[in-house]
Amino acid sequence: MADRLKEEDYAEPQCLLCMDRSGIRFIPQQRVLEKFDEYTHRGDYAGAERHMLYWLAEAQQGHDRQGQFQIHNELMGLYRKTGQREKALDCVQTAFRLIGEMHTGDTVGAATAYLNAATVYDAFDLPEKSVPLFEKAEQIYKNDLPPDDPRFGGLYNNMGLALVALARYDEADVCYRRALSVMASAEHGALEQAITYLNMADAAFAQLGAEDADAQINGFLDTAQALLEQPSLKRDGYYAFVCEKCAPTFTYYGRFAYGAELAERARSIYAGA
Repeated sequence: MADRLKEEDYAEPQCLLCMDRSGIRFIPQQRVLEKFDEYTHRGDYAGAERHMLYWLAEAQQGHDRQGQFQIHNELMGLYRKTGQREKALDCVQTAFRLIGEMHTGDTVGAATAYLNAATVYDAFDLPEKSVPLFEKAEQIYKNDLPPDDPRFGGLYNNMGLALVALARYDEADVCYRRALSVMASAEHGALEQAITYLNMADAAFAQLGAEDADAQINGFLDTAQALLEQPSLKRDGYYAFVCEKCAPTFTYYGRFAYGAELAERARSIYAGA
């Protein structure tokens, strides 16, 4: 059947290089993640989950804790996108347990897991639990990454959302401005900036109300739309994901035609993937 994994999606030749001296059998993480990206970029979230659960079982059978950690880290985001609260929260707890077992809590990999976990908490109405994790990730990133690393953009953008949910608007604005600065020179930077400007529109609405924030909101929407329409943008799976993400915001603020256009762009790209 077309929706089943093919042998080449999971088969990996056995070799001594796949094991360490204690007999751990490692999964091919790079290939697993590349295939996961293929599924998600065409909007096949069910296929992405099946793929990752297969490899999670392989990692568990082979006692590959690093592989298990990477899979749970990715599944956090998948379950967040698909609104599966309990599965997402379970992945958070399992990832944290694995970080403790591997003693890797101060690494960039762990920081990314803290960031992903924080976005899960915020998505499921637990912003008070997310902010300390964002701050923990930020400190590790500052210690180990250059200040223009695009991972800071995602960190600050998502941290801003949690701060808005807690009515900490001035702090959120600082985060959004930092995200815009970082993403100015990053790959997919225009798309990330568009998302940030829409987040800023939501923040203005939450802080000031529709009437008092009207001019600000429309200015942010105009800027986001201009970024999404840049001719240089590649109309690929990631562009489709961003269009799908942005469409409801334009619709919410009364730009019905453009919201529908973005949703249709995403559908067409996914259909042709």
